[in-house]
Amino acid sequence: MELVEKVEETIRKYGMFSSGDHVLVALSGGPDSVCLLSVFHRIQGEFSLHINAAYIDHGLRPHEVPGEIRFCEELCTSLEIPFSTKQVDVAAHSREKGINRQEAARELRYRALNEIAASVGAGRIALGHTADDQAETLLMRLFRGAGPAGLSGIPPVRQNIVRPLIETERNEIEDFLAEAGRGFIIDSSNLKDKYTRNRIRHFVLPAARAINADVVRTLARTAEIFREEERYFNVQVTKALMKLVCRKTDTAIELFLSPMEMMDTVLLRRVVRRAIDVTEGLRGIGFFHIEEITGLIKKGKAGDRLYLPRSLRVIKGYSTLLLTVDTPERLGEYILNGPGEVVLPEASLVLRCSVSSSIEPREGAFGDGRRSAAFDAEKACFPLQVRSRRPGDLFYPLGFGRRKKLQDFFVDEKVPRDQRDAVPLLVQDEKIVWVVGYRPDERYRVDKETKRVLQCEIKQQKC
Repeated sequence: MELVEKVEETIRKYGMFSSGDHVLVALSGGPDSVCLLSVFHRIQGEFSLHINAAYIDHGLRPHEVPGEIRFCEELCTSLEIPFSTKQVDVAAHSREKGINRQEAARELRYRALNEIAASVGAGRIALGHTADDQAETLLMRLFRGAGPAGLSGIPPVRQNIVRPLIETERNEIEDFLAEAGRGFIIDSSNLKDKYTRNRIRHFVLPAARAINADVVRTLARTAEIFREEERYFNVQVTKALMKLVCRKTDTAIELFLSPMEMMDTVLLRRVVRRAIDVTEGLRGIGFFHIEEITGLIKKGKAGDRLYLPRSLRVIKGYSTLLLTVDTPERLGEYILNGPGEVVLPEASLVLRCSVSSSIEPREGAFGDGRRSAAFDAEKACFPLQVRSRRPGDLFYPLGFGRRKKLQDFFVDEKVPRDQRDAVPLLVQDEKIVWVVGYRPDERYRVDKETKRVLQCEIKQQKC
């Protein structure tokens, strides 16, 4: 099969275009993009395509870029295809975002291409990724420990991005260009073995061909199998996640725990990954981080938490799992003038208080001191205040026997530093009655002289 026919088959297979589509071709001057533009020039009539081309200058090779732009401009002129360029500052973006230059270049390149596409009215952006790129990507991700989603490789179509050469091998492209008499430019960065992809291209794949001469096609087919399986699992994950979401914002998602604790790990990994993806995105969150989260769900206890890259915190509660990049809010100040409840929206908690003339003499009747507690209502009397800690707060932890600074208590209890301002304190006349979720104060405990009992409990706010 000739290369042009192969590309046409790939376009139809993945439904890359509709008749009359306007396409922006990313043109670097390298063999892949030159081949792509040349093929588009040949098939634009058959698919009724309108074509533009664009070169993105990353600002990293100032001595080579002018020549590449001239080459691309001359090629587009010969093919009567409108051409444009755009410059981005990869080095500055890398410093600003704290990411490596390759990732910065990728982000800015896609942003620039989308801006150009919008300005010329192109609904599709065509990139020159090949089957060799697919094979290299699969190996890179395999060596880094990626799961099935990562091993599915480069998608032929993603939103407005299409890759018509994704099933075409590099040697086919070189033969096509030679027959067509098309020149091209070699980016010097592609020759440097300091990049992982180049080391795979120059050393790993040639060695693999000694075992399997058709290794590129084999690996590309493997990636396609993973993509098909991922499509199936994505449907299952979507169904599962719809039942799990308790609440969601742009920077946090809270999930019901009990279904996840019983979920098969294969599905749970994907659910967790998707949950992170719909909040802050997954860059910097790898397979081992996902394993830590699933371990927390399956084996952790309430209050356990993980601190992961990109400021992601994962906190296991009594009934929910919170994934968030938000800094915990300091509580407001709330007043209880009598029995009832007060909602603490910053902590997603509800504090309920009631008063009884007696308390049943049964195990647990006085509460566990964490989620529920009982106090002498004559000592802990209304009005009561709920607030966050203040400098100098002290209390007498039940069973401790003496006064203790709240700060020292938090340290001893291993309360995470970023959570201490979010711990509710039940206060009466500026004296701590209960460090909610941790310990009551000895001074307000129920004893044989108690006539009326104040019973308090904290519950998760319902979604």
